[in-house]
Amino acid sequence: MKHVINTAGLSRIRQRLLSPPATFVTLLLALAVSSAMAIEPSQVPDSKRSASGLHLTAVEAAAMKQANPARVLLIDIRTRAEAMYVGMPTLADHLVPVLDFPEMWEWSEAQGEYLQQGNPNFVKDIEKRLQQAGLTKDDAVILICRSGVRSNSASGLLAHFGFKKAYTVVDGFEGDKAESGPDKGQRTVNGWKNAKLPWTYKLETRKMYIDPL
Repeated sequence: MKHVINTAGLSRIRQRLLSPPATFVTLLLALAVSSAMAIEPSQVPDSKRSASGLHLTAVEAAAMKQANPARVLLIDIRTRAEAMYVGMPTLADHLVPVLDFPEMWEWSEAQGEYLQQGNPNFVKDIEKRLQQAGLTKDDAVILICRSGVRSNSASGLLAHFGFKKAYTVVDGFEGDKAESGPDKGQRTVNGWKNAKLPWTYKLETRKMYIDPL
């Protein structure tokens, strides 16, 4: 039976829408965040607050993954087009879109963008990749999207289906938009890329999502 993504957060989204070795300090940080929440939910904006209760910054996510790469699964949940044209974290284990563009793209004049459809197999896709890595739902799964909105809803969805450590990266791959100054409206505030964490345009076949939605 397929898992249907029907959370309020994902519904809103659909409508709106090289790696250096870890340093000693990085390892200490990763060990700290691996056993407890790195960010208190009260400090996270409502639009990025996950029902899983587990929030990381991009820097903390990278540190956790580098500290224990075999026991932490880092999943890029953006669209395939985003990964191809914007790049992808080098440390990501897989690309598994929680939303993606349908075969026939539909433009929304009201939203000013092309609409996306939910991946009905998302939970099963993550479960499959956990098994392939020899992991279980008790192990850490970190989800990263563009700026922490999709990953918030997706990590909550995983928590609902029994994932004990489903983390969301609150600033995502590209980060938040600057609200003022010369970069106003551009994603220059935070996020994986702006933190100078390892990423690449070169995509690896073994990490790609090739299943039909």
